[in-house]
Amino acid sequence: MDSLENGIPEDLAMLSGNGRDEMMGPVFGFSLEEVSSQNQVKTSVQRRIRQSIQDEYPGLETVMEDLLPKKSPLIVVKCPNHLTLVVVNNVPLFFCIRDGPYMPTLRLLHQYTGYRVNSMSHNIRDPNIMKRFQVDRGAIKFVFSGANIMCPGLTSPGGVLDEEVDAERPVAIYAEGKQHALAIGFTKMSAKDIKSINKGIGVDNMHYLNDGLWKMERLD
Repeated sequence: MDSLENGIPEDLAMLSGNGRDEMMGPVFGFSLEEVSSQNQVKTSVQRRIRQSIQDEYPGLETVMEDLLPKKSPLIVVKCPNHLTLVVVNNVPLFFCIRDGPYMPTLRLLHQYTGYRVNSMSHNIRDPNIMKRFQVDRGAIKFVFSGANIMCPGLTSPGGVLDEEVDAERPVAIYAEGKQHALAIGFTKMSAKDIKSINKGIGVDNMHYLNDGLWKMERLD
């Protein structure tokens, strides 16, 4: 995958920018100094987290041992704004807000995007880890500012909805004409309602390119 030094895919690099005046979202300003606790979880808790992630993202089943090895310590990191990180080998891999579902970081999602599954390889990559929505070009700058995603940005020409997605589900947010996801979202209404109501916030922007979580590649 072609990328810049900070890991931003080249197809998104010209769009992202390094700072916005209207930063929003639960992890936009997150930094290592704000971590409130780090705890290695018991085997039973680790098993429960693994199963929860596997149930949410069946496409990851073949790589779960690579992502969350049973013999490697799994660290749960508590942060401000009710943010919890799942960390393995000092790398944040998943996050959740309050008691919501675990969601992959964008770095993890990018790592497993754009490749066909090869069951004979240890480096299996699945292009369909998450359900995906696509915003039109006009919405891109707002997503990069951390703004939540409005229904018209998903229903206008250039926007794409997966109509099987229900309310309160994690989705990957892509941009018209781009290969890699620019945000991880959490639906406020079902895709069918987004299409029919077509006003207000359709998806909460939980984590986006160049926010605080993106910038934290490791917790050393």
